[in-house]
Amino acid sequence: MILVWVIVSVISVVLVAFILLANLAMNIPREPEREVPQDRETARVYAGLSHSPIFILERYLILKAMARWKPRGLVVDIGCGPGYLDAGISRRYPAVKVIALDNNSEMINIARLTWQRKPYRIEFIRGDAHLLPFADGTVDFVVSALSLHHWADAAMAFKEIKRVLKPDGWFLIFDLRRDGPRLFYYALKLGQALSPADIRRTNGAVGSFWSSYTPSELKTILSEVDIDAISIEPQFGLMFALGPGHRKS
Repeated sequence: MILVWVIVSVISVVLVAFILLANLAMNIPREPEREVPQDRETARVYAGLSHSPIFILERYLILKAMARWKPRGLVVDIGCGPGYLDAGISRRYPAVKVIALDNNSEMINIARLTWQRKPYRIEFIRGDAHLLPFADGTVDFVVSALSLHHWADAAMAFKEIKRVLKPDGWFLIFDLRRDGPRLFYYALKLGQALSPADIRRTNGAVGSFWSSYTPSELKTILSEVDIDAISIEPQFGLMFALGPGHRKS
């Protein structure tokens, strides 16, 4: 009995130590160069992974968050990738017009081919977050998923978001957070190790984590741009930034 008690105690201590260590926040510098830009093959592989559980969960979380505002009018998606989120938005809000943009030509081609025959109000265009192709004050809602960490100048991109949004417009930004739990980071490393070769070659998952911001860094950026984010909501390895495009007096 004593031996059994000792074994159980040791196992319990090891498990507790692992849980505590795994939930410690990562503390690493931001290094965007760790992620290699996507090429044509990587874009195709990434699009194929859009049916995986992690991306389905991502879209569920974003659509759930968007439900707070019930978007109307013109919705712009920055960094749309293969367009699955846009299809979800269009299905849920059939009256809205979705314009989805990405600076990767191959990804835009994939999105157009995937959704062009579907009864959705989506337009896919090649565009850059730092120079949005919209007139001042013409967009009702801006959404972006896992794109923020790719923006070369986040402050400039948020200035563009502020410029194109209507006075009562809103934005929702979803991305990784670099101070997420170690367990989340290790899960990304494992997922990448099991991913297709093109994802491993570009260091897609792990590089995205190193490229991401912390909630405090994002708050500072928004403050510098004079955007009043109503909340920055940290979650397990992820975060949402939600708010009006203009400060409320």
